[in-house]
Amino acid sequence: MALSSARRTPLSDQVIGQLRAQITSGEWPVGSRIPTEAELVEQLGVARNTIREAVRALAHNGLLDIRQGSGTYVAATSELAGVMHRRFADAEPARVAELREALEASAAGLAARRSTARDLELLDVALRRREESWRSGGLEAFVQADAAFHQAVVAAAHNEVLAALYADLGEVLRAHLRQDIGPVLSDDRYVSHERIVEAIRRRDPETASAEAAAAIGKCPAKAR
Repeated sequence: MALSSARRTPLSDQVIGQLRAQITSGEWPVGSRIPTEAELVEQLGVARNTIREAVRALAHNGLLDIRQGSGTYVAATSELAGVMHRRFADAEPARVAELREALEASAAGLAARRSTARDLELLDVALRRREESWRSGGLEAFVQADAAFHQAVVAAAHNEVLAALYADLGEVLRAHLRQDIGPVLSDDRYVSHERIVEAIRRRDPETASAEAAAAIGKCPAKAR
């Protein structure tokens, strides 16, 4: 990773902007640990206090999570995403499942109407990676792959407002999936998404929406 040196004043604002860019661009994904304070000092060529001030500001806005003795981690991709995460951290799982159902069913129906050939290719790739990550047995890898699949469906809907909202709710939805699945992947909790892609490919909005809603409805959290 190469960050450009911050030379103009105020330095703290310059550093905040550069760190935020690393987060929003995906260079530092949600859940990843950012470089240490010493590494950032070397990369940016600014004082340690300036780095500390910038990190604290982004933590205050919800983008970073400072964990004493462990490091600083990316918590959200935007200030609004951070607010969403804090606001709904204690929401009932069943209510979050209902929100997922509403958004993902709507996105699937729109994708069946608007998806391009390229969108369908990306959906196939995302579906395959989701299935492979489940077989690998890693919870976090599957959570990220499942999120990437649903983001591909939302992207195929070609509604920038829906895409932005879904992105801002991303960590809320991923946290719900982690809780729903539990610490260990087990076959009885796997929900195939192949029928969603098939319905989108057939240009069948009603079935695509129904399959997306049914996939959420099969989650144990939704039934409670």
